[in-house]
This record gives sequence, C-alpha cells and structure tokens, in this order.
Amino acid sequence: MADEENRESTQDTGQDTTTVGGVQYVKPEILKQFFGVSVRRIQQLTQEGVLKTTEVPGQGRRYDLVRSIQTYIQYLSDKAYGKAKSEKEAELKEQKLQAEITLKESQGELHRMRREIAAGKYIDIEEVALDYQKFFVVFKRFALSIPARLVSMITDSVDPLEARKIEKEMNGEVKRMLEAFVVAGAVEPEAEKSRGSG
Repeated sequence: MADEENRESTQDTGQDTTTVGGVQYVKPEILKQFFGVSVRRIQQLTQEGVLKTTEVPGQGRRYDLVRSIQTYIQYLSDKAYGKAKSEKEAELKEQKLQAEITLKESQGELHRMRREIAAGKYIDIEEVALDYQKFFVVFKRFALSIPARLVSMITDSVDPLEARKIEKEMNGEVKRMLEAFVVAGAVEPEAEKSRGSG
C-alpha cells in the first residue's frame, strides 16, 4: 500500500524522482524541500562542488537523494566547525598568495635596482643621449675628413685638378653614405612601431 502511494506521488510531481538500480535520483525542487533552501542555493552548492549530479537516461541531470543528503550534512558540519573551505575560497587564497609573492619579488627587484643606481651602475638616459650625439658629431667629422686624407696621399701621382675632382666625388659619396645611415636609423624604428601596432 505504501509503495502504491509512493508511486502515485512520483507520478503526481511530474517525474521529480526516478529510481535507477535501487538509487533514487531527484530534481533540485525535491532537495530544496529536504534542505530548506531555494533551488538557486542548490544550484550554487552544485557549482561549488558540494553537491554532485548524475546523468539519468531520459531524465537529464539528477541528484542521488541519499548521497546528496549525506554530503550536505557533512558540508554543514564542516562549516559549523570551521573546517569547510569552498574550492573558490581556496583558489582565491592561492591567487592572493601568488600575487603577494609576485609583489614581494618585484619590490625586491626595485630595491636592487635603486641600490645599483645609487652605486652608479646605471647612467641617466639624457646623459647617454648626449654622449651619442657627441660621438656622431665626431664620427661625421672623421668620415668627412677621409677623402682629403686619401687625396693628399695620391697628390704626387695625380694632376691637382684630377685630385680635387676625386676628393669632391669621394666627399659626395661619404655624405650619401652618412645620409643613408641616418635615414636607415630613423626609418627602421618607425617601421618596427607600425609592424608592432598592425
């Protein structure tokens, strides 16, 4: 008689409970009645990994009634005694710990760099730029003086007009090469920027 009432209540609730292999599977609406919580809370407990669902053929995902009740009781017990930590809490703690480690490492690196700057291991960028400018001015003067030096070496072998013509051509070639060097140095960084943004 009790079995007939149980079957009737199962049919009345629109397949809220299903028995497969002696295990009773239920929808979250049934669990909410046992637990005294909302269906949304049942779903949250499932997302947190406290409750597990099982695929029941033809019925979709269902909760093993007995196992779910036992698991929920254990969850509440652990929570009451402070033992329970959700996976999300543990994951957040791990992320916080990693962030703190990264922060400490970067602070250590910053401190090391400040010490090295104070010790004179690094040079101010403006000072470096000035040094480069001075170097290239000296290099340009040196490069432009090469044709005159070479012509002075061959003046005994060549007519003075021919020597002057050779010096002028070599001077023009050196200037073209210096200009190509400057243009290549200015164009390449712009090309890299456009490639990097494209």
